[in-house]
Amino acid sequence: MAYNEFLADRIRQIFRERKVNVYEKKMMGGLCFMVDDKMCCGIHFSKKKEMDLLMARIGVDATEEAMKKEGCQPMDFTGRPMKGFVFITPDGFDLDKDLEYWVELCLDFNPLAKSSKKR
Repeated sequence: MAYNEFLADRIRQIFRERKVNVYEKKMMGGLCFMVDDKMCCGIHFSKKKEMDLLMARIGVDATEEAMKKEGCQPMDFTGRPMKGFVFITPDGFDLDKDLEYWVELCLDFNPLAKSSKKR
């Protein structure tokens, strides 16, 4: 199953409202939103949980506080959580203000994030 197009449109709207230069890249079975050539956030459909998850790159420093929020969990593809990344279940981004919170957190971290090496 593909990612949720409605959720993608909601995220695109947030970027438009904030006038963020963003492009999209299909990867990891979902859709990633790239800001300044760095992964900012994305959508991933979890076959195991049978739901769309918001992938948020928020950095290590913000992770502990974020884990207290509803729906937030470690980003775990392989059995080992990825540092600085979290997944949010639909309970945590259903409301527009909650989705905006997560996208803002990603945008706040983006200038500090390292971009991947060019091939």
